[in-house]
Amino acid sequence: MIVKHLDDVIGTAADVDTEGWNSRRLIYKDAGVGYSVNDTIIKPGTEHEFEYKNHFETVYCIEGEGEIVDLATGVTHPIRPGTLYCLNQHDRHILRANKGTHMRMVCVFNPPLTGREVHDQTGAYALAD
Repeated sequence: MIVKHLDDVIGTAADVDTEGWNSRRLIYKDAGVGYSVNDTIIKPGTEHEFEYKNHFETVYCIEGEGEIVDLATGVTHPIRPGTLYCLNQHDRHILRANKGTHMRMVCVFNPPLTGREVHDQTGAYALAD
């Protein structure tokens, strides 16, 4: 059994902080469960273009507001607490947090992240060996 609290992760190597987002890696590849779970903050007023070519991701918003744009269709979906989206086709997308508010998201990745990834130039995470 694995039991953690967010306080156990903040300030450790599993707390990946960038200019636009902060991802606290709670469960990652070394847990051996086949997925990873992150508590991620999208910083206020930031915009990110992502395409997880090597992973499926499901995201559940628990704080803040923003939007996600499906770049294949051009459709924009609002995000607020209680919104879930699943990138089940490795969907290229833009994620925006509204100005003045961050978005706090619970993110599940399959295959799991190793815990220290940052996005490459295409907006993807590399696939772990």
